[in-house]
Amino acid sequence: MVKIGNIELSDFPLLLAPMEDVSDPPFRAVCKENGADLMYTEFVSSEGLIRDAAKSVQKLDIFEYERPVGIQLFGSDVETMGSCAEIASRVNPDLIDINYGCPVKNVACRGAGAALLQDIPKMVKMTESVIKSTHLPVTVKTRLGWDDNTKNIQEVAERLQDIGIKALSIHGRTRVQMYKGSADWSLIAKVKENPRITIPIFGNGDIDTPEKALEYKNTYGVDGIMIGRATIGNPWIFNEIKHYLKTGEKLPPPTMEQRVDVCRRHLEFSIRWKGPVAGVFEMRRHYTNYFKGLEHFKPYRMRLVEAPTFDELDSILKEISNDYSEMVC
Repeated sequence: MVKIGNIELSDFPLLLAPMEDVSDPPFRAVCKENGADLMYTEFVSSEGLIRDAAKSVQKLDIFEYERPVGIQLFGSDVETMGSCAEIASRVNPDLIDINYGCPVKNVACRGAGAALLQDIPKMVKMTESVIKSTHLPVTVKTRLGWDDNTKNIQEVAERLQDIGIKALSIHGRTRVQMYKGSADWSLIAKVKENPRITIPIFGNGDIDTPEKALEYKNTYGVDGIMIGRATIGNPWIFNEIKHYLKTGEKLPPPTMEQRVDVCRRHLEFSIRWKGPVAGVFEMRRHYTNYFKGLEHFKPYRMRLVEAPTFDELDSILKEISNDYSEMVC
């Protein structure tokens, strides 16, 4: 059993990575139903939260069926991050996570996310501020370093554990790499092998099949795996990996009926969370992912993104299920 503070997880937990404009409550709901063990919110701006900005506050929405779930914060100011940890703790998540890994320009160039990998003392102070501001377990997600010349993840892991974080998720790329090239898990393994490290270490980057999950589990010895982009339009990857780790056999790919059912569930959760207008609108970005690779699908996609109501969307989804009924994906 893997433990993060008082949170008990499975022997090899699978985590849903926090992804901007993806891992909102509706998406987390279908991931939970399909085997995710621990999930995180989209990253929440500390500056937005301290100003009570509607978008940041809405990202604090969590629901009982998601648990355990963590709220992820990012920012560049030490005191503000501490204050935001207090605010986030009031909605009663299971943990608080700090983003030291986001590589995108409008985050890193403002001194937040992966930018903190260039200032380890400030990263330590910020983490201490968050830990002191909440009664919840605090975890961190980060990268190997800023660039190939500053792969300082081993120092980061030791220093953050020493001040009290309860788990560390490591993406196997530097900030300069963004999402290019292959993730390098060898340094993640070195962190895990360090006899000083006693907290759970989760690996992240490029896990997109059950076979790769087993290979990386055995090769790098991590305590669990965090999965991001491979879950988009494919939330059943969690159960596929769990089944393969347990039996050595692959589950059959989802039928079109199963794919449509999960898409419909996602739509239902979206409407439940944001209402019948915004819920329909927010779902439009997901249809291409759920039905990727289908021949002659463009007319259906256009109808899905133009349909204004659940009833119309449900009717189109039924057509898709019938017209592609013989297909597995």
